[in-house]
Amino acid sequence: MKPISLEITCQLAEYSELKSEDRELVDKAMQMTEASYAPYSNFHVGAALRLANGVVVGGCNQENAVYPLGLCAERVTIFSSQAQYPNTAIMTLAIAARNTEGEFVTEPVSPCGSCRQVILEHEMKYNQPIRILLVGQKGILIFDSIKDLLPFSFTSDSLDS
Repeated sequence: MKPISLEITCQLAEYSELKSEDRELVDKAMQMTEASYAPYSNFHVGAALRLANGVVVGGCNQENAVYPLGLCAERVTIFSSQAQYPNTAIMTLAIAARNTEGEFVTEPVSPCGSCRQVILEHEMKYNQPIRILLVGQKGILIFDSIKDLLPFSFTSDSLDS
């Protein structure tokens, strides 16, 4: 056997270091946590994205007593953006969360596997990387592409191999 090492590159930024358009997305993602419907987990997640046409779309997690019927903030936001603005690429996605005590999380939270796959699908659809901003009190992690969070990803190319 031969070991394989993976290297992930991202940036850690303070809010004040962000460009104004990224601060706008972070603010919108944090604001969207207020609209979250999370009576079971009390974990409120908000997301905001900027489309190639400059439009900002927000969304939040939606829970259900039948857990599989809920939906994460990232997918709510992406699906909403594509329903309103079909054929418009997503440029940047910001994600923020509040914990069960109602405070914004200290460490940034990362999209679940299903959300990572949906983000990847949209990167592939538009042949355009989607920047990811993960918001936490200790700083904001910035990834240039979902591929940094989803190594060995499954894409449409995988179907042909």
